[in-house]
Amino acid sequence: MLYKILLLSALAYVSFADTCIHCICLHESGCKPIGCEMDVGSLSCGYFQIKLPYYEDCGQPGKNAGETTDAAWRRCSDDYNCAQTCVNNYYNRYKGGCSSTGEGACQIMARNHNGGPNGCRNSGTVGYWNVVKSCCGCS
Repeated sequence: MLYKILLLSALAYVSFADTCIHCICLHESGCKPIGCEMDVGSLSCGYFQIKLPYYEDCGQPGKNAGETTDAAWRRCSDDYNCAQTCVNNYYNRYKGGCSSTGEGACQIMARNHNGGPNGCRNSGTVGYWNVVKSCCGCS
């Protein structure tokens, strides 16, 4: 019975994470590898429109030995699995700063993705969250 409860809990988390991150991806790029575009004065790249400082904060997943951070960021952003790892790493790194705000995990992920490490506390990210929420029905 305990195994069944743990399995269902794990499936619920996977479902949340997959649904939430997919809705962020849809909003950012139509969930397509769109390369880099100018956005608010700097480049945003790939599936999740990741900026270079975000990539650095998420731990630079997929960076090869000898590869520049710039090249790794551009390549990772257009590789769905690598970019998804970056978004999840960023969420895990900064979610703690939102623990007292009473928001659900998807809201924290979406608002921090949009507004940086303190995006969950920035009223300017509410509109972004509302778009993601209307896609996934998450909290």
